[in-house]
Amino acid sequence: MQKTNSYETILILSTSLGEEGTTAMVQKFKDLIAAHGTVENVDEWGKRRLAYPIAKQPEGYYVMIDFKSAPEFTAELDRVYKITDGVLRSLIVKKEEKPAKPQKAKPAKATAEAPAAETAEA
Repeated sequence: MQKTNSYETILILSTSLGEEGTTAMVQKFKDLIAAHGTVENVDEWGKRRLAYPIAKQPEGYYVMIDFKSAPEFTAELDRVYKITDGVLRSLIVKKEEKPAKPQKAKPAKATAEAPAAETAEA
């Protein structure tokens, strides 16, 4: 079985694509990711003002996608982002797997121990 990692990718799409173009672009990337892994969550943040103009555009459409895939796929996904018109910026980040924390043993209450200690002495 091939090893898979958890990733999240954030895209800033051009608002000049229009509503239908943006929806089609998001669907295109969801389908591409689903073909090479599993899409866990898609969070469309919508149109936001950029901190500085990118390609002379003051606003962008933000989308975050959580997915699992093989590590090799991220390079291909990044390549596709770079050659696609309408993608202003993109970022792919590997999510760290959090190890399960061992549960600490809770000390028994002193009031519960006191009657047990008294019966042991008697």
